[in-house]
Amino acid sequence: MSEITRVLKTFIGYLKRPDLYPELGRKIIKNTVNRGNAFKGKDKTNSWAAGRAVSQKEAVSKLFGLEIDAFRNNYQEVLAAAAEKERICPVKMGGPGALELIYYACEFTKAQHVVETGVAYGWSSLATLLSLVKRNGTLYSSDMPYLAQDGDQYVGYVVPENLKGGWKLFRFADKESLPKIFTENKIFDVLHYDSDKSYNGRMWAYDELYKHLREGGVFISDDIGDNSAYQDFCEKNNIETTVVEYEGKYIGVFIK
Repeated sequence: MSEITRVLKTFIGYLKRPDLYPELGRKIIKNTVNRGNAFKGKDKTNSWAAGRAVSQKEAVSKLFGLEIDAFRNNYQEVLAAAAEKERICPVKMGGPGALELIYYACEFTKAQHVVETGVAYGWSSLATLLSLVKRNGTLYSSDMPYLAQDGDQYVGYVVPENLKGGWKLFRFADKESLPKIFTENKIFDVLHYDSDKSYNGRMWAYDELYKHLREGGVFISDDIGDNSAYQDFCEKNNIETTVVEYEGKYIGVFIK
């Protein structure tokens, strides 16, 4: 699909969804007036992150006092089935991230309520739900429709049916989804951010999510090297954070 075709299909998709008009307005501003916002402070934060990054295994051990090796063994069949579903999916989205980090954050907090932003195939959702199902917990997910790819039917594609009973999926932009989620549940044990990559989008969401994280809860943000929002947020709130390097990218994680 050419870039022009993708943009045109996205715009038409927005026009068909009046409930997404607020996000369309924000997108237009982000891609015109605030075009450089996505990469604000990127060099500064990549240098900062590189100087303190540890492996996923080290982070889970340091923060949660847990070993990660059992995850792949215990869920070998589930993960293999999910990988096969991704392989045959006709729509391409983001692949699996640091699944062990997410899973053991839920185990450490004995999570019953988790919120995530960004779903795609549902790899992070799968890791979360594998823990939550032990405690009849609930995952609340915010995910924008895939307007240019006709991919809505494949959102959460790798999550097996037996785990979906504890999953509530909100198909709007974060600024519409999160208030709806917080109306249903106020306090969360784990927060996982993986949606709007812009500096302003992150700063807004980080502030909102942090308010709803319980003391002792775990905050995780993917792709923190895109700009300096995560670093700036942590410094503003005097947060000591761990940085995880995973497949050439940086993830931020801390316990409140």
